[in-house]
Amino acid sequence: MMFRLRCVNLCLRRLLHGGAVSRDQVLEQLQVSSVEDQVFDVVGKNKAKLTVDHVSYAVRMLWQFQKERPDMLRNVELTKNHPQFLTLRVLAENKIALMDDVTLIDMLYAFLRLKVEPHDSLVQQLVSEAWLRIDGLPLMALSKFAICLNDQQLYHSPLMGHITSIVDQRLSSINDPRILTSLMISVSSLVSPRLRDALFRHSDLLLEATDPSNYNVPRKMVQFMRSVRYTHRPLLEKCNKRFLLNISRLDAGNISIILFLYRYLQFYNCDFKLAAKQKLTEMIDLSTDPFSFTNLFYSLAPLAGPEIKERLETTALLLAEELNAHQTMVVAETLEEIQSRNLSLLNKIASVIEKNLHVYKSVEVARITQALFFLHYQNPKLFTTLRIILVNFLRKSIIPSEVTMLTRVLSLPTCSRLDNDVVNRVNAVMEQCSLSELNTISLTVAKWVRNDKSYRHNTHSKCVRLLQALNRCGHEKLQIADRLDLVLDELKSISGKWFEEILLEKVMVTLQRMMDQISWTNVPELAYFLTRINHLCAPLMDRIASVTVEHINKLHYSATYAVLLSFSVLNYDPPQADELYDVCIKHFTPHISSFDPHLLILLAYSLAIADRFPEELIREIFNVDFLGKLDSQLEILSDSLNMRIRLRLMEFNRAVCLECPEFEVPWFHERYCQLLQRTSGSTVRSTQQQIHKMLGEVLGGLNCVKMDVVTPYFYTVDFECKLDKRLQPLPYTEASTLQISDRRKVRWDTSSLESIREELPPGAQRVAVDFLDSKYFCKNSHHMKGGALMRKRHLEILGYRVVQVPHFEWNSMELSTHDAWKDYLKKKILK
Repeated sequence: MMFRLRCVNLCLRRLLHGGAVSRDQVLEQLQVSSVEDQVFDVVGKNKAKLTVDHVSYAVRMLWQFQKERPDMLRNVELTKNHPQFLTLRVLAENKIALMDDVTLIDMLYAFLRLKVEPHDSLVQQLVSEAWLRIDGLPLMALSKFAICLNDQQLYHSPLMGHITSIVDQRLSSINDPRILTSLMISVSSLVSPRLRDALFRHSDLLLEATDPSNYNVPRKMVQFMRSVRYTHRPLLEKCNKRFLLNISRLDAGNISIILFLYRYLQFYNCDFKLAAKQKLTEMIDLSTDPFSFTNLFYSLAPLAGPEIKERLETTALLLAEELNAHQTMVVAETLEEIQSRNLSLLNKIASVIEKNLHVYKSVEVARITQALFFLHYQNPKLFTTLRIILVNFLRKSIIPSEVTMLTRVLSLPTCSRLDNDVVNRVNAVMEQCSLSELNTISLTVAKWVRNDKSYRHNTHSKCVRLLQALNRCGHEKLQIADRLDLVLDELKSISGKWFEEILLEKVMVTLQRMMDQISWTNVPELAYFLTRINHLCAPLMDRIASVTVEHINKLHYSATYAVLLSFSVLNYDPPQADELYDVCIKHFTPHISSFDPHLLILLAYSLAIADRFPEELIREIFNVDFLGKLDSQLEILSDSLNMRIRLRLMEFNRAVCLECPEFEVPWFHERYCQLLQRTSGSTVRSTQQQIHKMLGEVLGGLNCVKMDVVTPYFYTVDFECKLDKRLQPLPYTEASTLQISDRRKVRWDTSSLESIREELPPGAQRVAVDFLDSKYFCKNSHHMKGGALMRKRHLEILGYRVVQVPHFEWNSMELSTHDAWKDYLKKKILK
């Protein structure tokens, strides 16, 4: 028994002694290191002993130290230039074959974060080895590898294509939302519509299972939507709910990212903006360093009222000297957005920009130049310097989007003069440009032609030749286009004379050629495009209507606005018009309370144009709670959108009062309209003067016609006259104003309701003569738009006989003489 105990004791001693000997002292020293110098000290003393694990651990620690610091305190360059960092790089490159898959990708990720150049042999060897192992990489490592490729701008490389294929094959097995969102963003440049939709469906499933307090996953999902230039509305709304749930935990940086993404996706969510405004306002006193303040300023200034803006501008002036180059650019662009007139701040920001001009990239210099120009900053010397820098960048650029932006900014008056460098660069990249880029360049060149007299009469000038080449290139792109979604994506932001005169006809031919590709996914975008360009194409509209009716349950409820807007504004009734309006109204009605207030106003107005007044919609809008919510939202909208929504609400209020008196909705825009009249001012056009004079001759004197008459509900009629029952003109003896009595009868008086008199004899009529210029008609025809018809309906309700004088009739060859114009007006009025 004693012998056995001695044997056990001896064995234990040997085991303990052996364990002590096998301890990894180098790894222990690395583990207790708390700063970079300690890591480098261990590396320097143990070069010959360092294994793959040691090198990997040391590199990861160096990146971890940097990651834990705020951006402004990171010193990556200091780490990168340390002699022992070179030792780690050499050792890592020599031990690549010994690394396991996870270690290999971690090393690549860390070295790139520590600013090792992509062309460095270490990075290239790591990427090559990862490519050889790519099919066997764990999903976490694969997502990290994809991020590394993105860091190297290998968005369209065969290697990224391989990763995209793997994602497609293994999508159902990706159950970690962090891995999925990283892969989605990385492969976004290469995903097909089929894979894009599959990624959205899988994201939707994983988001439901994600911790509600996690806001990074939904943020990356929204980022993916921006990358693929496609808004998946149901998923976007779920992500927005997550952001609202976590608003108290979001910092200014995250809020600024979300607002940027929403702006790009044109998702104007009232609830998030109001919550963000409140949260950011609470953070003003805490945002005292340049990094946090820049994020706060970018996010809050466009939402804030005058007092908060003044506070932010004061703080920006105090911090200006501490801002880095990028932060200064962000502040300058935000000042442009809010149209700041703080000259002291503008001068300070411009001086900081001038000191950092050597740091900025080409697109950043373009953005800065544009911001300073639209801020009306006066510094010819700085603009001359900026122009020189822009031209130098342009000479080297081979990226179409970059060439387009630089060309556009160089056309600003501060930089105007077309150089051969611009022409040469445009010619070099023209074939690679999108339709949108060709449109921008063409408008820019045309601007140069207008501003420089030397080009106007020289048909062989470089400008003319360049415009001809751009025209040809645009036509060729449309001829070979075969995917409707891609064409619509390129047409999103196109506008202007070049598009209308050169491309529009070809675009419509192309769209009709692809009519079989119209589906529920692109119907809203196509409908909105036709509305925006004011172009009526019956075959396309009929197809839009049939697809909408057939697939109404697949459309997001908010998409009905874009569809219905095209039919109401362009005044087109497809064969199934009633069914179209009915299914759309039934589809959005259950979701009325989910609409943003401003969008619901626009939807209601579009329906009113088409003489459709759903009761649920009217009850929802003319409600104290809704109008209160709308008032809150109007405070955070841009000035232009704010004015547009207020105008549409007034017009909808007027339409309901006139056409649906049974709802007993009060008219509450009297003061608004009076203010609008005082501030807008009216200008008398030459055509209007001409018609006024002619009407005086036709009716027997100018005292028989009144000009710019304001009706109840504040329509302004171009001309008004009165005819007795024998259609003889009745003269005006004094200025009169139209009123509506308590019994909703039209009445006229000279001063007030106390002096009411029967203005018209029995059988007499009041005639409104409206001159309709081109804005009342579709651009490709004489087809009258919905707004003109609604106006006519309303004036008739107010007791007028309405005579409309279209511009194409008045300016036609048939009416080229004085007598012809008089005969035309007689037939129109005295019939």
